Amino acid sequence: MSIEVGSKLQGKVTGITNFGAFVELGEGKTGLVHISEVADNYVKDINEHLTVGDEVKVKVINVEKDGKIGLSIKKAKDKPQRQRSTRERTESFEAKMSRFLKDSEDRLASLKKHTESKRGGRGAKRG
Repeated sequence: MSIEVGSKLQGKVTGITNFGAFVELGEGKTGLVHISEVADNYVKDINEHLTVGDEVKVKVINVEKDGKIGLSIKKAKDKPQRQRSTRERTESFEAKMSRFLKDSEDRLASLKKHTESKRGGRGAKRG
């Protein structure tokens, strides 16, 4: 069994710390699932999600030169992806562009207003 980035494997939780869980992958290999890679939502206490002995599906997210293996439980979950139609993608892009332009114009107007008041332009009293 080769452990390569992107591969999904079954493992067994062998230890839990406040920053993550150690998962045995077989052949004497162990990897770490960082607490941020346990679930899609915020994990305050890893013990609410995992216990020693749990069988878990993990995805290899990195393998360091020194042999450390980074794992993710949340990325190992198969999420079905719905294909959006061309029209949905276009509308989405147009909505994003419209929002971007409005925000940009608002920021520019605010910046101009702030800058002019600092320089004493447009009706500001000059001493």
